[in-house]
Amino acid sequence: MNVKICICDDSSEERAFINALVREWSQQSGTDVSVCEFPTAEAFLFEYEDLVPDLVLLDIEMPGMNGVALAKRLRERNKLIQIIFITGFSEYIAEGYEVAALHYLLKPVSPGKLFSTLDRALEKQETDGRKIVFETSAETVQLLLYEIRYIEVIKNYITVYAEGSYTVKRTLKEIERELDERFLRVGRSYIVNLHYVSRVTRSEIFLRGGESVPLPRGAYETVNRAIINLKR
Repeated sequence: MNVKICICDDSSEERAFINALVREWSQQSGTDVSVCEFPTAEAFLFEYEDLVPDLVLLDIEMPGMNGVALAKRLRERNKLIQIIFITGFSEYIAEGYEVAALHYLLKPVSPGKLFSTLDRALEKQETDGRKIVFETSAETVQLLLYEIRYIEVIKNYITVYAEGSYTVKRTLKEIERELDERFLRVGRSYIVNLHYVSRVTRSEIFLRGGESVPLPRGAYETVNRAIINLKR
């Protein structure tokens, strides 16, 4: 498998340094890579449709469009792309949650930290590509697992909430077998994708996007532990 990686940084020295590290990681991990470089966000967007990279290493402070704005544009086009910010400014870290950035690396970049982050990116790429297929009363639906925010059961039907909602006659136990470690059963009625959790109280789980799921009494510690143990 060839992994397409793009480096976007206005510093030619920084691009060359990161490129060399990526190629070193490629040799050590046995991963075939194609690497391209861009000095601005605008130059990257101009070439994007011909490239469609798997992973992008983004500087944040760049002339014109900055890295965060570019990441938002990329995420609109491609929900599977892995985004890694490389920056000298830690104050931008909170903005990475908006675009589901995999990680922030602070300059000067440590080879070890970059290599472990690239390893995680490959794992996440494989995980995010997993799909689930089910039939509603009107259609056959195929969803990527990472798109599912939560699942609710009412009597003999489950409703899967992603960009839309889909109701199908199945049990939570049946669909649970097709999910992975990012999903947690919460009480009798819900399964939650922990990657979408923004905060947890003693009575509710709040998800990015505004939804909330009731939390059964005594489940708070279990949910918190699951979030901490999950590889993000």
